[in-house]
Amino acid sequence: MAAVETMVRVGKAAHGRGVFAKRAIRKGTLVGLVQGKVIDDAEYYSDYCIDLGGTLSLEPKTPFCYLNHCCEPNCQLLLTEKRNKDGSLAPSTVHVKTLRGIKLGEELTIDYAWDSVKPLRCLCGAASCRGWIVAVNHVFDKSTAY
Repeated sequence: MAAVETMVRVGKAAHGRGVFAKRAIRKGTLVGLVQGKVIDDAEYYSDYCIDLGGTLSLEPKTPFCYLNHCCEPNCQLLLTEKRNKDGSLAPSTVHVKTLRGIKLGEELTIDYAWDSVKPLRCLCGAASCRGWIVAVNHVFDKSTAY
């Protein structure tokens, strides 16, 4: 796997900052390891955290804390289970993997697929935009949305 620094950069996106390809990237490529702090707290929340299952969340560092949502994403997060030397489960590792080929300069996006009590309006602009940043089949009360 090439170094993340050779594949992506952080830049201005339509809504804040985003992660962009510094070169063309093939479908199925592991773009990089999402590094950051693992937090063991079922109630933890931030704008950038990634759910690792159970009570664990990952607070990602740059560049991947700037991955934006899209209802038609070109990347996904790939969680890999790890074990400690004693056989107990360790926090999963998280990689960004391309779902299709990415062009030079194209923004890398993922589907947040939130199962949220208070979802946000989606502004991704994709042809199949769900209108809300939630999981595909998530049903919610729109009066509680932000």
